[in-house]
Amino acid sequence: MAAMPPATIYPQSHVGFDSITSQIERKLLKRGFQFNVICVGQTGLGKSTLINTIFASHLMESKGRLVPDETIRSTTEIHAVSHIIEENGVRLRLNIVDTPGYGDLINNDRCWDPIVKYIKDQHSAYLRKELTAQRERYIQDTRIHCCLFFIQPSGHSLKPIDIVVLKKLSDVVNVVPVIAKSDSLTLEERLEFKARIKEEFAFHNLKMFPYDNDEFDEEERAVNTEIKNRIPFAVVGSEKSIIIAGKQVPARQNRWGVINVEDEEHCEFVHLRDFLLRTHLQDLIETTSQIHYETFRAKQLLALKESSAGAGGQHSRPISPAADRELSRGSQRVAVNGY
Repeated sequence: MAAMPPATIYPQSHVGFDSITSQIERKLLKRGFQFNVICVGQTGLGKSTLINTIFASHLMESKGRLVPDETIRSTTEIHAVSHIIEENGVRLRLNIVDTPGYGDLINNDRCWDPIVKYIKDQHSAYLRKELTAQRERYIQDTRIHCCLFFIQPSGHSLKPIDIVVLKKLSDVVNVVPVIAKSDSLTLEERLEFKARIKEEFAFHNLKMFPYDNDEFDEEERAVNTEIKNRIPFAVVGSEKSIIIAGKQVPARQNRWGVINVEDEEHCEFVHLRDFLLRTHLQDLIETTSQIHYETFRAKQLLALKESSAGAGGQHSRPISPAADRELSRGSQRVAVNGY
């Protein structure tokens, strides 16, 4: 009987590094996600109601009138609420920041300053934690990822104060404009109003999210193009539910009929919700970190370096030992990102 040739030993064809994605997913799911939204707009535009409608939860106390002759209640100071929402094993810590309606006073000079300062303060708090010698393993992120800017459904154009506030905000945060209470406009008026707002954004060079990015593939570009064609989102919010065609949906009842919030023919609420939660949530978080925060960080570190040089290094003390290593990087970045 002839001897069998020795078996040829082949290396395993499957190395296994394709499991990296599942490893990352498990760690991220265990840690959870954080998403921070700030609502900006004049009093009476239904900011709290829309937020509660988007997340299908009573997250914020609505300031709307409970009876027709009641005086409109309003937010008087910047107020943040935090909630943990869980869906299919995914845990999301949601921070919602409500702001006082601007433009309500006789003298509205620099009424936007508290809002801009709040956004920058969150960057500053994150930077301090990041540069601490013994920093936390996971820094709690309170940086604002999205600013929902509520536009009054006037049907005419943006107010001068709107343009000023948008100019200030778009430099420090991802701005997503929405036309509030859009059911007060006819479909024709809504289309004309949206087109006029887009023209004003372009004319005044106001930045709105999503931004162009050379790293996007064809699918991402197509999604962003669709979003840009739809922005500003014409929305309606409602915390009340009405049974329509055997299904309970958020809706508003008026003398002319029922506005189904989730009906695309009535408003663009579902497109805004999908944009925030399904397609661009991670994009909003990454853009905040990579553009707005990096620009702020570079400017702060450059200023710290200049103050150290001005004092001759005698009376200045770095934020932390790690700050020295970051100073040179900050001076390089600020030339690109100028904040």
